[in-house]
Amino acid sequence: MEVVKCMNPQTKKRKKNPLPEGQFYYELGTCSKNNDLAGAIALYETAVSQNLHLNHNHYNILIYLCSSSFPDLGSPEAVDAVENPAIDKGFSIYNQMLGKGINPTEATITAVSRLAAAKGDSDFAFELVKTMGEYNAVPRLRTCGPALFAFCHKIEAEKAYAVEDYMVSLGIHLEESELAALLKVSVETGNQEKVYSYLHKLRNCVRCTSVKTSEIIESWFSRKFSLEVGCLNWDENRIKAVMLKNGGGFHGQGWLGEGKWVVSRSTVSSEGCCCNCGQRLDCVDIDRVETEKFADMIASLAMKREAKSNFSDFQAWLDRNSNYEAVVDGANVALHQQNFADGGFSISQLEAVVKELYETSQRKWPLIILHNKRYRSLSADPSNRKILDWWRAQGALYTTPNGSNDDWYWLYAAVKLKCSLVTNDEMRDHIFEFLGSSFFLKWKERHQVHYTFVKSNLRLKMPPSYSLVIQESEKGSWHVPIEGEFADESSRKWLCVTR
Repeated sequence: MEVVKCMNPQTKKRKKNPLPEGQFYYELGTCSKNNDLAGAIALYETAVSQNLHLNHNHYNILIYLCSSSFPDLGSPEAVDAVENPAIDKGFSIYNQMLGKGINPTEATITAVSRLAAAKGDSDFAFELVKTMGEYNAVPRLRTCGPALFAFCHKIEAEKAYAVEDYMVSLGIHLEESELAALLKVSVETGNQEKVYSYLHKLRNCVRCTSVKTSEIIESWFSRKFSLEVGCLNWDENRIKAVMLKNGGGFHGQGWLGEGKWVVSRSTVSSEGCCCNCGQRLDCVDIDRVETEKFADMIASLAMKREAKSNFSDFQAWLDRNSNYEAVVDGANVALHQQNFADGGFSISQLEAVVKELYETSQRKWPLIILHNKRYRSLSADPSNRKILDWWRAQGALYTTPNGSNDDWYWLYAAVKLKCSLVTNDEMRDHIFEFLGSSFFLKWKERHQVHYTFVKSNLRLKMPPSYSLVIQESEKGSWHVPIEGEFADESSRKWLCVTR
């Protein structure tokens, strides 16, 4: 039997005739979706005349619409918006908000800071950010951006650097657009130390620079200020040692060489050689300090999540058995493309990978990580057991204990031993979320070996011979990869900067 719900006449009446505040909020939301500033202002003025109660959400929408009516100073379309009437209206609404005793949120300060920056009052834009603590609001990258871009736009370099220092003190990480603006103002004021610093900050922030950023970099090397930097005599052994410690690709010891810089567009061969100057680019690794921190981080998390398996036993074993150049994710290799009717754990695939690594590394055994449960299952077959026992006798096999996740073991071993890792696992699983940082991606690029089997024939795809990142050579030249869509990496454009 169908139950018919009776609607209260009063409820029905309210739905047809919503309260003025509710109707205002609905219509204001529609203006926000349509980016209709004029409509929103008309609604606001009506609401004020009717003495409606507005909350911080209403004010935030209104101020945001006012602040988004002109381009950011950090965008290519940026222009001074001093005459834009939306700026004065935005400040008027903000003052009304404060007058009502409503505290601004981070979103409010961000929008008002944009208004101040567009009006040309970059000092006020920065002061707004610095007073956020009074409202228990925490600045974000977007909150500090307007003041930073405004100072850069007005070539007020020292004030821009002060904003950066403030952001760093709050733990805010600058991205390419912010660093590019700081680089540009440093170029325009001829601050060679800052230019050098921002080039290195960019190399840590992005893999390939945008076209706009590459043009800023190129402009530095074509200015007279750049001719005055550098030296002819430096300790080559020290530079090489520092580069090795850094993981390759840069030394960070200052400008090297003398004379005019020559900037050209180039490409890089599959072997990693610049097709313009012939320099071989580095395959950049994370530095030694980062590597140790990375290994410690993995071990710490593994011990928390692998408490029953005594992960520390594996650490101690690895300390005694550290002479490996490659680690193999056994399950990943053996289960590759085995999702068919008769598929299963293919020890022949694993054997092919182990054999290839052994023969190409001057007869050094890799370390195969295999779960104990899998080992026991495979050992039931005498032919499999013979292979497994042989590997174990050579010190090439480690079986992880019952209840463990072998991912922790092969990752820790590869990082701790600074060797290659054979796996097609892209490590996007939830257990790798904590590693979602730039140095993890850099480590993967340098150490992960992919593989495939084409008609049962193994093909290993070794790490690239060079890294897609800004590189500084031991002789002072620079190579800068530029963003873009290319059929393959050999077609990518690079800035080649030599003396």
